[in-house]
Order: sequence, then structure tokens, then C-alpha cells
Amino acid sequence: MSFLHQQEDVLIDKARQGDIESFELLIKAYQQRAFNIAYRILGNLEDANDVTQEALLKVYRSIHNFKGNSSFSTWLYSIVNNVCIDFLRKNKKAKVLYIDNQYQEEGYQREIPDEINTPECLFEKKEVKKMIHDAINQLNHEQRTIIVLRDIQGFSYQEIAEILNVSVGTVKSRINRGRSNLKLLINERLKVTT
Repeated sequence: MSFLHQQEDVLIDKARQGDIESFELLIKAYQQRAFNIAYRILGNLEDANDVTQEALLKVYRSIHNFKGNSSFSTWLYSIVNNVCIDFLRKNKKAKVLYIDNQYQEEGYQREIPDEINTPECLFEKKEVKKMIHDAINQLNHEQRTIIVLRDIQGFSYQEIAEILNVSVGTVKSRINRGRSNLKLLINERLKVTT
């Protein structure tokens, strides 16, 4: 068992006993990624902030239920995903917004770093990112979530299976369907713009 894992176990035990400071230290390492997952699933900065806060509150309230069958981060991200699902069910008419610049200006990590900064390249990259983002938002929730978890957040198949509470085989088939549909959506957009 690594030192970091031992430290996490101590923080979990203290948080179970109601130590708020230990809970804050525990989630600090995962809060940004939890927000990124919510943002990519919901596509809206304000909604992602609200959902992340609600999910972290649920984690705090139910930390005594964490049994350690999976990693703490997997358990936390599964709660974030479930809160996103609940939010989408309640707000089926919620509009998805593309907020790339605001996302960067607010201090959130960019997931695709800019390497060439010519105005033409920056414009082209922004347009490509917008097209991909819009296409992801057109996927159904199940496919969008799987694409976000695997291709944007980089979770393993096993981690995704634990987060979504499905088999690894189900994860693989959903990823294949999601990627196929995403490719079709992007190709349709390319045909329209050319």
C-alpha cells in the first residue's frame, strides 16, 4: 500500500467521523476532475458548478457508506455521474452552451493545450474544438458520458465500468457506438461547412 493511499485512508476515516477539514483535504485532489466530468457531460459552466457542489455534498453526507470496494475517486466520480443524470432528467429542456473562453478565463484547466499561437491556427483550433464539443453534446446522455469518461478524462475501461456500475463489455460496446455516432455527426457537420 502506497503512502498516498494510506494518507487517503486516514482522511476517509476522519471524514467518516465528521472532520470537515479532513474531508476537504480528501476531495481537493478530485474536485477539478469532478468538475471537468460534469462540465463535459452538461456543457454548461453554471450547471457543472452546481452539479459538482451537489455531488460533493452527497459524498460528504454518504462517506460513511463508502466501503472501499473501489477506489475513493471512482466512487466519487460515480456520484458525480449520477447527479448529472438526475440533473438532465429534471432539466430535459436545458440548453447546452459552448463556453470555451469563459472556461479558460475562470482558471479551469484546458484539456487541449495550444502549441501554435498564430491567429489562423488559433481560430482553426477553436472552430474544430467547437465542432467536436457541439457533436458530443448531440449524443444521447449514455454515449456522451462514455466519451467524456474515456476519451476526454482518460479513465480505463475498468474504472468506467465501476463508475457506471456496468460490465467492461458494456463499456466497450457503448464506447464503440458513441465513437461511431460522434464520427457521423462530425462528418455531417464537415459536409455542411464545405
